[in-house]
Amino acid sequence: MADLTNMTIPRHVALILDGNGRWAKKRGLPRTMGHKEGCKTVEKTVEIAARMGIDYLTVYGFSTENWKRSVEEVGVLMQLFRYYMVRLLKIASENNVRVKMIGDRRRFDQDIIDGINRLEKETKENTGLTFVIAVNYGGRDEIVRAAANFCKDCREGKADETHLTEEVFASYLDTRDIPDPDLLIRTSGEIRLSNYLLWQLAYTEIYVTDCLWPDFNQEELEKAVVQYNSRERRFGGVTG
Repeated sequence: MADLTNMTIPRHVALILDGNGRWAKKRGLPRTMGHKEGCKTVEKTVEIAARMGIDYLTVYGFSTENWKRSVEEVGVLMQLFRYYMVRLLKIASENNVRVKMIGDRRRFDQDIIDGINRLEKETKENTGLTFVIAVNYGGRDEIVRAAANFCKDCREGKADETHLTEEVFASYLDTRDIPDPDLLIRTSGEIRLSNYLLWQLAYTEIYVTDCLWPDFNQEELEKAVVQYNSRERRFGGVTG
């Protein structure tokens, strides 16, 4: 394990959980088994991140594009989501974790919407790590919804387009009240953003690992933090 004693722990880590299907294929298993193992890895990672002192952990759970997958796979993912929402409530209570969902939840079945609302309501007073799950989420969709809501407020006299700033616009995003990620980790070696947190990742440090998501563990997270500490974050400025 890495020695993180004198290192800066990123306040907000975002994750793209890639490689569940490939993990299962390598073992001659159906893709659904990869998703199940991936869910277990999410549980472990929440606990590890909380112990490490990370304040916000955001995972890409289900994108707006994932609806294009087969009916069977989407159905399995929805059942897994139902099951792990119940598990997550227990994990959140045991680890003082606050849970928040971002994305357009309206497309889900009502029982899933109710489960999301319950998770947020019953964990909102927890003061430890904030665990953010992006479900039916797409960066472009989020920006379009934010723009539509800002225009609506302008029409109703609640906002003024002449006073629009980055800060004002950010207040219309799903991530309002959540700091931008310091570190993005993508597993399975893919090097792309996949329509994830497009606004928020403007100055985020990106770390890509070949590790498939179900194999991700504390050692892999620590490697990412060590690499993060080797970066010089300038936010567009010049140092030295």
